[in-house]
Amino acid sequence: SKDMGPEVWRPLLVAVNAALQNPAVCGVVVTHGTDTLEETAYLLQRVLNPAKPVVLVSAMRPATAMLRDGPQNLQDGLQLAAMPGARGVLAVCMGQVHSGLDVRKVHNHNVVAFDSGDAGCVGELREGRWTQWRAWPELASTDSGLLDKLLGCVVWPRVEWVSSHAGQDGFAVRAMMAFVAKGEPALAGVVVAGTGNGTVHHDLEAALLEAQAAGVLVRRTTRVAQGSVIDAGNSAFDVSSLPPSKARLALMLDLLT
Repeated sequence: SKDMGPEVWRPLLVAVNAALQNPAVCGVVVTHGTDTLEETAYLLQRVLNPAKPVVLVSAMRPATAMLRDGPQNLQDGLQLAAMPGARGVLAVCMGQVHSGLDVRKVHNHNVVAFDSGDAGCVGELREGRWTQWRAWPELASTDSGLLDKLLGCVVWPRVEWVSSHAGQDGFAVRAMMAFVAKGEPALAGVVVAGTGNGTVHHDLEAALLEAQAAGVLVRRTTRVAQGSVIDAGNSAFDVSSLPPSKARLALMLDLLT
């Protein structure tokens, strides 16, 4: 899933949406690689906001491993998809069930590779027994025409993601703006993953302000794995409570509405 993008997301959105509209279908299971699972889960929840469960299952070990995790995750996914009352986009890994809005990959080789940050898991499946800790994922409101807008958009809005770090001089942002000036596809938005509470190196901030003045939307989040930015109201950039991978998708979707 490292190569995931619109060319796969488009048909996936169409297929999942069609299945959800079928009265005979109680839920959908999607097999997915772990690398970008959190992005696909967020996109499906934001665009479809399903009233039925859509469960993403994955594996950290190959099918040839002696202690492979894929079969159990798939079994758990099927159980979740058939569970009465379940709804929303979910991801199940080693019995832990995460909301598509919150799930994130936190380890690069452990079989327990995901968590949900401060929100915590939706629940847990152990030996087929379900324990629920919080509500199923659901958006209070969503743009009912968002799917059609995505499918009707030949090229999705270009949103890039940069990180603030020691020695960051804004070169990447200015380079992107230079490409746009030469006729490359327009840069619609930038998500900056700041240090700590979303703080941004002053040289990078200057470059982002130049981009913002040219019409590029800028959102600020944090590169820190846990927590979210607390907005003190003293920044020139809007704040996102999402991790960078999802903040980028959120900004792209907002640009379509």
